[in-house]
Amino acid sequence: MYDKIKSALEKAGELMIKVSDGQTFELHLHNTKFHNDSRLIELDAGSETYWINAEEVVYMWIHRVKE
Repeated sequence: MYDKIKSALEKAGELMIKVSDGQTFELHLHNTKFHNDSRLIELDAGSETYWINAEEVVYMWIHRVKE
């Protein structure tokens, strides 16, 4: 799942994910780092930093704007 999330974020520029405990996160290229050694995703949310285990992600989606 780690590689799928990384690839999808690189392609779309932003990505929504939901983890197994029900939390949702919005990832952006400018505030997300991927740690290949630990396979963790680091999200800098301004006042908080989240370390997300990619194996806990149950699904992901991209915001679509209707034109």
